[in-house]
Amino acid sequence: MKKRLSLIFTAASLLYFTTACTNLQEEVLDETLSNKLSPQDEANGLIAPVYALLPNLFLHTNYFALQEISTDEAILPYRGGTDWGDNGIYLALHQHNTTATDPNVNNTWNQLVQSISRSITAITSYKQSTDPSAAIYLAEARAMRAYYNMVLLDMFGIVFVKEDPGTPSTIIRGEEAVKYIESELLAAEPLLKPKSAVGPGRLNQAAAWSLLARLYLNAGVYRNRYAPAIEFRNEDLDKVIQYTDKVIASGQAKLSADYFSIFGNNNHTNEELIFAVDQREDLNGHNRMAYFSISGDQFPLAEFPAANGTDGPGITSDFYQSWVQAYGAVDPSRDPRFYKQNMSIYTNAADTCVNDADYKINRGILRGQQFGALRVNGAFLRCPDGRLKVGKLTYLTRNRPDLPVSFSELINFSAVGSNYNTGYRVAKYEFSSKSNTGRNKGEADIVIVRLADVYLMRAEAKLRKGDAASALTDVNLVRASRTATLAPPALTSMNLDLLFRERGFEFYWEMLRRTDMIRFGKYEGKWAEKTNSDVRKRIFPIPQTAIDGASNLPGYLVQNEGY
Repeated sequence: MKKRLSLIFTAASLLYFTTACTNLQEEVLDETLSNKLSPQDEANGLIAPVYALLPNLFLHTNYFALQEISTDEAILPYRGGTDWGDNGIYLALHQHNTTATDPNVNNTWNQLVQSISRSITAITSYKQSTDPSAAIYLAEARAMRAYYNMVLLDMFGIVFVKEDPGTPSTIIRGEEAVKYIESELLAAEPLLKPKSAVGPGRLNQAAAWSLLARLYLNAGVYRNRYAPAIEFRNEDLDKVIQYTDKVIASGQAKLSADYFSIFGNNNHTNEELIFAVDQREDLNGHNRMAYFSISGDQFPLAEFPAANGTDGPGITSDFYQSWVQAYGAVDPSRDPRFYKQNMSIYTNAADTCVNDADYKINRGILRGQQFGALRVNGAFLRCPDGRLKVGKLTYLTRNRPDLPVSFSELINFSAVGSNYNTGYRVAKYEFSSKSNTGRNKGEADIVIVRLADVYLMRAEAKLRKGDAASALTDVNLVRASRTATLAPPALTSMNLDLLFRERGFEFYWEMLRRTDMIRFGKYEGKWAEKTNSDVRKRIFPIPQTAIDGASNLPGYLVQNEGY
């Protein structure tokens, strides 16, 4: 009985993950609360640790960095020769020269394998539970194990199969791994609750359908990782259409008229979200997506003069130019997904005094001179009437008052391209209104799957099957849905290059770009500072610490090719 009750709601703090990460074992350090729980309390509590590490997985320097900075969307230079150097790991990541000792790779791996371990522990306990709800929770834990393995397969090319916590995991790859994840999601799906019953922060029925569609769409990549051309089987594409149809027909999600509300602080109730990392305040979230890119001299909150950005990654000129090429003589801000102005000083230079309650920085892709609250000696300047004084920002915090916070298109690893102000920045997610440092108290749920992706996955499957007209309809339906402002103009034709571009416009900064680039055959291309065309870089190295930890099992964990 004690073993069955060992992972209670607060058990996350009672677990120790062994140094041999690949053994997927956790040692229970305390079971004293076991016999105080009813079967229902136990069933409710067991699921919490399964989700507990998701915020850490989606930390800006873990999954986000690997999925975005390795692509043509994001680049992070050695800022000013002093910041974000980190022993060159972000330079190497962008250039596809990452090694097995990279701490971001190691941290991402650890979050995944520990989460798989916690899922297994929950599954084992649910199988022994007497609570009537245990079967539903068992399906949810099983689906989450499949999700973590799917991310592991996408990033590292392997999957761990384990049912008995007391035995070593089996490692599988390729076709076998695809079939395993498919079988797990299919087994769980009938028992999962609809999104309306559990919200987007839990793996619900629509999320399982969406993940199945994502698996089938990428199955050709996962079967033959280094193939010169990805094989898209008709039976896979038919299943993409089948499961995206189910999501759309279910009505469990709706496209949002306001694009940036999808990434706002109150987005937990946004109907477009299907599955997300729950970051609400009572869960102690730490969404740092806005903080990571904006300037250290941008202070988004009137209440907190210490909350600022960090001059992290900017978008590459290559990605920006894809917008320019799409809109020609029209500025790309015409597209409501590109930019949202929140401070009228950008269009009304006389408006330099702002009520605290009205002060919000702009959203989307930020270019040129930035305006904001002026901080001197740790306090914001005020207008004579007490309102917040807003003006042109300079790099005071970097002791560079001569350098304006004016973001340039140029960004690279040269001295001039690595200054604090280089690169257009991204503030897609809203800066948390509760964060007194910019690094804590995140509010906006981080999107894993949303309905627009479901439509565009269906469009891609149809297009790859030769139905360009239906694909165009799906793409234009998503574009036309953004009616809170002027929606993007309808496209008149559709091909794979246009669809790839459209996915970039719709999903930039959402940790889909690396996976998309590989599937569309773009990942071996050249952009910014990246020229490496080695197909073996489509997956990351298995951390050396994991290989060393499994050294007592010769041949158990083998490093990926090319590392």
